[in-house]
Amino acid sequence: MGSTDERVVAVIMVGGPTKGTRFRPLSLNIPKPLFPLAGQPMVHHPISACKKIPNLAQIFLIGFYDEREFALYVSSISNELRVPVRYLREDKPHGSAGGLYNFRDLIMEDSPSHIFLLNCDVCCSFPLPEMLESHRRYGGMGTILVIKVSAESANQFGELVADPATNELLHYTEKPETFVSDRINCGVYIFTPDIFTAIQGVSTQRKDRANLRRLSSFDAIDSATSRNLPADFVRLDQDILSPLAGKKQFYTYESMDFWEQIKTPGMSLKCSALYLAQFRFTSPHLLASGDGTKSAAISGDVYIHPSAKVHPTAKIGPNVSISANARIGAGARLISCIILDDVEIKENAVVIHAIVGWKSSIGRWSRVQLLPSSSNIAAVMKVGHFLQYHVA
Repeated sequence: MGSTDERVVAVIMVGGPTKGTRFRPLSLNIPKPLFPLAGQPMVHHPISACKKIPNLAQIFLIGFYDEREFALYVSSISNELRVPVRYLREDKPHGSAGGLYNFRDLIMEDSPSHIFLLNCDVCCSFPLPEMLESHRRYGGMGTILVIKVSAESANQFGELVADPATNELLHYTEKPETFVSDRINCGVYIFTPDIFTAIQGVSTQRKDRANLRRLSSFDAIDSATSRNLPADFVRLDQDILSPLAGKKQFYTYESMDFWEQIKTPGMSLKCSALYLAQFRFTSPHLLASGDGTKSAAISGDVYIHPSAKVHPTAKIGPNVSISANARIGAGARLISCIILDDVEIKENAVVIHAIVGWKSSIGRWSRVQLLPSSSNIAAVMKVGHFLQYHVA
């Protein structure tokens, strides 16, 4: 265990409006990190997990969104968790490691001994206290959360090889063309402040090469076929993890729990269900109940916002999230869906495996459904006075 005087900070990368375009149309009305999963903003889940870290001093959100888009949420969550949460806006892209380095003075103002770095668009149980304990035992610069996936899907992520005895990171490659390992990077890390020295080293080397290089014919061809990265643009995976693997600097912590990336609307529905299931153990008070007498019949894991109105004859669940001011009519049937703010589901309508967008209305006896086995979802969005039906 670490000293009680040690301080820890957490940094959550939230991206920006020019990224995460695969999440459209859901991200057109609201920043993707604030889209609700299991009734809570996407970014709320990693923030809540950070609250469990011993000696947590601050939480930083780093992204490209305008500060005004996060101001209300940051104020609210800071008061709720009683931990300072600050949004830091990048002036330009600096890369996953460069963005961290860009705000190093603010991140280090509490003199933390450890720094958590999380990507907002991953869904998992976030075993952060356990990672911290293991990281202290390893004694390296950083520890990476990893998980085992199928060999067929591994090349969609950063694949890595670790020593089975010591958990030292031996090899790392980002989205390889050939199979390397069925262990992948989960996008959750813990570092010592030495990470800033490593990032600065990459920037310095890049500046030196730019100053000394005299293009040969080979260099010219190479420059034309590869991106010439600026010195202050540093990627955590290719520029830090890959070259330092096998040098007793990085270690791994393997999760045996769930993990998913939230890149598309379809994945948001799956991840909402995963978080609802987690609520059984972490936040059972957020789950609705009802037997169909004085309140609606609830089956499985369901979240209903306190301001929503649900008719007692409705049947809700499993895996349903109902947001603020929604109105669910008599006899309505909701299964595996997300109902957003101010939606009206009228009498005897059925919504299955779908997302119903803000202020939309599903008419009496209507049916919105895609097969559960499909990788897509149905998304109903209101545009002006019309409803648009998307398969995402």
